[in-house]
Amino acid sequence: MYYGSIEAGGTKFVCAVGRDNGEIITSTQMNTERPEKTMPQVLDFFRQYQLKSIGIGSFGPIDIATQSYTYGHITSTPKLDWRDYPLVQTIQSALDVPISFNTDVNAAALGEATLGAARGLDSCLYITVGTGIGAGAVVRGQVLQGLSHPEMGHILIRRHPDDDYQGNCPYHKDCLEGLAAGPAIEKRWGKKGMDLSDRPEVWELEAYYIAQALVQYAMILSPKKMILGGGVMKQFQLFPLIRSKFQELLNGYFDFPEVTDQIDEYIVSPGLGDQAGITGGLVLAKQVAGRPYKSAE
Repeated sequence: MYYGSIEAGGTKFVCAVGRDNGEIITSTQMNTERPEKTMPQVLDFFRQYQLKSIGIGSFGPIDIATQSYTYGHITSTPKLDWRDYPLVQTIQSALDVPISFNTDVNAAALGEATLGAARGLDSCLYITVGTGIGAGAVVRGQVLQGLSHPEMGHILIRRHPDDDYQGNCPYHKDCLEGLAAGPAIEKRWGKKGMDLSDRPEVWELEAYYIAQALVQYAMILSPKKMILGGGVMKQFQLFPLIRSKFQELLNGYFDFPEVTDQIDEYIVSPGLGDQAGITGGLVLAKQVAGRPYKSAE
């Protein structure tokens, strides 16, 4: 028997079947359309295999509090077709297997902590900078969770004095996501990030915002590794800019060799590449497989 994994993203669902060591046997993907179109494809894929369990990393916000009456739901997402959608219940009713449910970035953080760039460490932070910005954290070997999952993409940061773009977040305008996610880059500069690679001012500004966020995460969580993924971070010229600005903003406050002398190994790209989230889903599935389970029937 195998484990199933779902990386439910805002633009596509990636579904995979794999082993308990994180090896992916097979995978597929489909567009994130209306649930009644996307979910039958997801279920048809998994019905081909005997599964012990499934791990899901989903776009959010989602309800991951197991005692909540809306546990397993995608909640106040701006993707209106998916608002209040019972994702876990739909899959569990159809496939009747244990399911572990968390955010896509928490799943990616877990994947990186288990098999990726933070392997062997008991803490790390994973940040994705793409269509949106989100972050997940592993602390003492466990995914960070409180009242709900962290929403670190919506922290408030200082605006650059030369930036007059109002921000793109429908809730906060100029939060981190509103100023630094892919759509903000496009609306500010009039082109997609991939078409602005030769414009250093674009990436200096982007680094200014991302480094501020990393300083706040470092101050609060003190992770042993910071991992930056997502489409915007494919602009690899960002990494040295972010590291330099991060050190500048800290101004010597953290006197740790990881920050002072080994910054190139502290703020890094994902060790699992684009497979961090789907691999994290397999780790979630393995974790839930041995727990007591009540059939959906």
